[in-house]
Amino acid sequence: MISLTDSQKIGMGLTGFGVFFLFFGMMLFFDKALLAIGNILFVTGLSFVIGLERTFRFFFQRHKAKATTFFLGGVFVVLIGWPIIGVVLEIYGFFLLFRGFFPVAVGFIRRVPVLGVLLSLPGISSLVDKIGESNNMV
Repeated sequence: MISLTDSQKIGMGLTGFGVFFLFFGMMLFFDKALLAIGNILFVTGLSFVIGLERTFRFFFQRHKAKATTFFLGGVFVVLIGWPIIGVVLEIYGFFLLFRGFFPVAVGFIRRVPVLGVLLSLPGISSLVDKIGESNNMV
């Protein structure tokens, strides 16, 4: 079993609440207050889980400058009150930031019994193959 420090446990909770608030804010027709809270909790939780230095190094690498600009710019746009535009910018930046993780996630999900069957359906499998093999979703 993986042992987590207390700050990592707090970070997991903050990240989970951040994702919940983001999802709930989108379900309530892009409520800007819920989206702002979700963004703040998500970024704060991420920094608690992996540490401040590693979070800074992750976001501010030279080859991830475009992705970081879109993601953090989207967070800023949501915070100033334009939730739909901000969420679109965040989603694009999120996909650019985490595109190297998608093949690993797809490989893992394909081994999960029920989800693996769903991913092998004809229409879905071609899309998942593109996501799973693609390393440049630009």
